[in-house]
Amino acid sequence: MRAIWKGAVSFGLVNVPVRLFAATQEHDIRFHQVHRADGGRIRMKRVCSVCGEEVSYDQLAKGYEAEDGRLVVLTDEDFESLPLATGHEIDVVEFVPTEQVDPVLYGRSYYLEPDARAAKPYALLREALETTERVAVVKVALRQRESLAVLRVRDRVIMLQTLLWPDEVREAAFPILDEDVELRPQELRMAASLVDSMATDFEPDSFEDDYQKALFDLVEAKLEGAAPAPVQSSEAASTEVVDLLSALQASVDRARANRGENGTTSKTAERTTTKKAPAKAPAAKAPAKKTAAAEKKPAAKKAPAKKTTTAKKAPAKRSA
Repeated sequence: MRAIWKGAVSFGLVNVPVRLFAATQEHDIRFHQVHRADGGRIRMKRVCSVCGEEVSYDQLAKGYEAEDGRLVVLTDEDFESLPLATGHEIDVVEFVPTEQVDPVLYGRSYYLEPDARAAKPYALLREALETTERVAVVKVALRQRESLAVLRVRDRVIMLQTLLWPDEVREAAFPILDEDVELRPQELRMAASLVDSMATDFEPDSFEDDYQKALFDLVEAKLEGAAPAPVQSSEAASTEVVDLLSALQASVDRARANRGENGTTSKTAERTTTKKAPAKAPAAKAPAKKTAAAEKKPAAKKAPAKKTTTAKKAPAKRSA
């Protein structure tokens, strides 16, 4: 990994020199826009809408257009005059309980690596955050913009995670949620049962991006000149409104059955096996047993002709 920022964490009178590394990466396949007919790359040109000339990067500026159509152009000097935290300092403002930071505010994640001479103060800050179960709220300048962020511990690494500003989070204004909804006790119990039947520990490594894998296989197949394998499409979710209680019961049964296939005992599977056992038993009996049972029950005679035929065939089998 390559450091994208160098500076120091400042809390109180203690400075911890650190380097910043991106903690996440996207695994998407990047595509280019090409001409369908011959595969030629499509190049975008920066053309001025007033004079019609192509504009180079060194002639670009940032402009803001108001709702009434007025336009202002901001220069580099204008941006330099704005109040901004130093570009090389992560300033700790306060320490707050971890649960008080709403996850909806979380943005990008970064790793903080301490400088060789800052191992001790780095470890001190890390242990203080873990012991108090708090995160450090900080301000930092990233990409020429001041960001609100938190410092938290993941394993033995201090992470910087940017936060959205409060006015960047949209309000969930859905009138339907203000209406009273009547929930029956049996529905609540069944919903709780469904949650319990699907409850487990979260293991991210057990999940896979099926779409991304299929897309990669498709690209590889086309590169090799082979016909891509057909992909089975998943069934679309039904939008039909069904009986809620029945749907919950069916969901619980399916979840327990899936657990049973994975080696976990399933009450639903046990009930199903118990019910089906009598029906499977007759089919599993050998033909010899059926003949013996017929001899014990003379009252169940159906056709003398069939018995005579059976009696004639039996000696033939023995002599053979």
